[in-house]
Amino acid sequence: MQEGSVIREHRKLGPDVWSYRWWESGPNGNRVHRRIVLGTAEQLRDLSSARQTTTGLMREINATDIRMAGTSITVAQLADHFQQRELGCSNGRISYSTKKAYQGYLGKWIVPRWGDYILPNIKAVEVELWLKHLQRAPGTCCKIRNVMSVLFNHARRYDLYDRNPIQWVRQSAKRRTVPDVLTCNEVRQLLAALEPRERIMFLLDVATGLRQSELFALKWKDVDFKNKQLWVIRSIVQQVVGKCKTEASQKPVPLHDHLIRDLRNWRRRTPYRAPESWVFASPQNRGKNPYWGQQPLRHHIRPVAPRTGITKRIGWHTFRRTYSTLLRATGAEFKVMQRAHAAFNNPRHSGYLHPSRNQ
Repeated sequence: MQEGSVIREHRKLGPDVWSYRWWESGPNGNRVHRRIVLGTAEQLRDLSSARQTTTGLMREINATDIRMAGTSITVAQLADHFQQRELGCSNGRISYSTKKAYQGYLGKWIVPRWGDYILPNIKAVEVELWLKHLQRAPGTCCKIRNVMSVLFNHARRYDLYDRNPIQWVRQSAKRRTVPDVLTCNEVRQLLAALEPRERIMFLLDVATGLRQSELFALKWKDVDFKNKQLWVIRSIVQQVVGKCKTEASQKPVPLHDHLIRDLRNWRRRTPYRAPESWVFASPQNRGKNPYWGQQPLRHHIRPVAPRTGITKRIGWHTFRRTYSTLLRATGAEFKVMQRAHAAFNNPRHSGYLHPSRNQ
């Protein structure tokens, strides 16, 4: 049985890391040396703690060894294996934001509750009862359930376990309350009250329905002023640039003349106007990074809302929902949204914002 070796490696940049090394058969039957980073020296303080995270890897590389038959690993060990194989920096198949979400659900909910259980002892009914008594929104419980299912599917893929009991766990994601959206009148009031920087952020989001990660990842080269459209080709989460969430996100977004005008005005105001500059570049690092989305929301947009009579809980996703609600209410697509955007800038055309007046 192969145990592999765990060594501490020095890096020029950043803290030292613990690495696990072993041999395995290559595609041509030859022996290939493999290496995987277990974690930093800050996360794993000594050799013993680093070695504890290799249980899943040892079982994987010794899957054909008869001595491994009849043994099982714990949920915590499976979670370690999942993070080593799927959530590392080298895996570009999963986006950075998804990796962070997986790590959050594993570290906060799944491992603390189920970490000491060996895989055969995880029962669907017990997990379902646990989720039922969690004092969390149905959507959160559903995400926890889905991450547990992903974990067991990962075990099946690597022959660490042969079934997924979570597939029988029933958990609805139905919301308890209807999410807030802004009315057309509230959109106009908020636009009138905001400062220029926050105004263009809010206007661009509510008029295009971009995700927060897509909005703050925009560069001036993505704005096609001539053809009046916006190219969404990247996203940014915690200042890490990645791909868009879906292929549909990468399609060009049409821009109304009023929005083109406001974007031109904002470009004249900001000192960061080069094609490679961020549309919402932060002066903190001389424009090298865009603003963190939550900063202008918490400190500038939300405080203004109550002064305009808006008592709803608002966030970037509220503006995205507002956009989609306006489209659904009119039964049309981008053309109607463009007319609605024109009305945001011209109160005389407020009839465009009320579908009942256009029937």
